[in-house]
Amino acid sequence: MLGAGVDLPGGRTLRPVRASDGAFLAALYRSTRSDLFLIGDRDLSESLVDMQFTAQSAGYAERYPDALHFIIGELDTSIGRLILDFSDGSVHLVDLSLIPEARGKGHGAAVIQAMQQVAARMPAPLTLAVQQANPGAFALYQRLGFHTEQQSGPYLRMAWYPRALAGGAAVAGERA
Repeated sequence: MLGAGVDLPGGRTLRPVRASDGAFLAALYRSTRSDLFLIGDRDLSESLVDMQFTAQSAGYAERYPDALHFIIGELDTSIGRLILDFSDGSVHLVDLSLIPEARGKGHGAAVIQAMQQVAARMPAPLTLAVQQANPGAFALYQRLGFHTEQQSGPYLRMAWYPRALAGGAAVAGERA
């Protein structure tokens, strides 16, 4: 379904992660953890980021062993990553991260809308978890038709349902 990669609108692409993407993925993760650089000790911060990246990678591999890992590209430049899991009767968006220069430019919305189309073809819900402390992402997901289904600690579990599962109602992100 997505194993060979996907062309998205606006020159964006999804392609499977390769072994050579390791440095990009580490730098991408580092760009999402500015909070760890508030400590004031650069060496300690770098060590913490490396440990957290390793722990996140191991946690994802354990919890989602069959997940598909993609690099998001724009015009031959890597701008982010997407991890999807197709188990448990849903399309679960495990992680969507973009480099700082690509944030706020519609890339995340385009990727999510493409995944809504994938979920609609199955048909299956598209699910994700978002930190409550991330109001920008939460607002994006709501704008794309996601609804909060559960709160668990600092996270909200959200879901989007395609028309076939939503009783025929029009659903944001799905093409008729």
